[in-house]
Order: sequence, then C-alpha cells, then structure tokens
Amino acid sequence: MSLSLRRATIEDADTVSSLGARTFSETFHHLYPPEDLETFLAHAYGLEGTRGDLAHPDKAVWLLEDDGEAVGYALAGPCDLPHDDVKPGDGELKRIYVLKAHQGGGKGSMLLNTALEWLEKDGPRPLWIGVWSENFGAQRLYERMGFEKVGEYFFPVGEVRDLEFILRRDSPPPR
Repeated sequence: MSLSLRRATIEDADTVSSLGARTFSETFHHLYPPEDLETFLAHAYGLEGTRGDLAHPDKAVWLLEDDGEAVGYALAGPCDLPHDDVKPGDGELKRIYVLKAHQGGGKGSMLLNTALEWLEKDGPRPLWIGVWSENFGAQRLYERMGFEKVGEYFFPVGEVRDLEFILRRDSPPPR
C-alpha cells in the first residue's frame, strides 16, 4: 500500500465527481428513495459543479490515492453555511470522503488536517463544518479539534430533509 495525497487539478474533475457520488452513495444510499438520491448525486457531484470547484481560486480539493487509485478527497473553501454569524473570509471544510474499503488508518485525518492547514495558511480565522446530526463519530472528532455546535439546518436530498449540525472553531486548539 502506497498512500499519497495531492492537490487536485481541473484534469481530475471526472475522478473527483465520480468519487464524490460513489462515497456519498456508499454511506447514505439507504436513507433516501432512489429518485431523490439520483437527482441529488447529479446536482451535488455533477461534472460541471466539480469543475467549478476545482477552478475556483478560493477553493481547494485534495485527492488521496492508494497505489495510484483515488480512494478519498477533501474540499475546502469559503463558508456558505446558513448561519447568521458567517462572515466574508470565514472558511469551511465542505467535504471529507473516503471509500468504505479504505477507511481507517488515519486516512480521513490526513485529509482533514491538510484541509484545515490550508484554510488557516494565512493565519487563524473562523472555520465552519456542517455535519449530519447522526454522524456521531465525525462529531466527536470535530469536537476534539476544537469545533463547537453553533446551529442547525435542514440539508435537502431530493424531498428528504436531513438535520445537519453547524460547527465552528474560531482558532486552532492549543497543541
């Protein structure tokens, strides 16, 4: 096993798009009617939107590869969570996805730490994360990293509305 992490480019759009749809489906397909899931995947992980993320000057995507196969990715950029305290210049960890067969061994943490370091490359600033209300493992991890719950909203997947928690960290925790 040879793990590598690299910044994705516009040439990686197909890979990032299909990896996003695959990882979301692996994890959450049982929660949604098939037509809702299909519509959501086409919108959230479509090639056009993925290209937009990769070309955006204020966003970054990293690909985690295992022996040259893309097995996970992270996306970070300006915060667009629906919370009254979000200010221009605040950052957001938007996605951290790792295929089920490759989870464990610190792969998600590698992506997470890389994204958080990038978000704070110009110094500490408020960082935000949206997390599914029933993803208890991620919530515990984010809490250990200094994030606190500051709000909630409903995340639409077709006709289904998932309760999401909004987390914020104003500065990195002391080491």
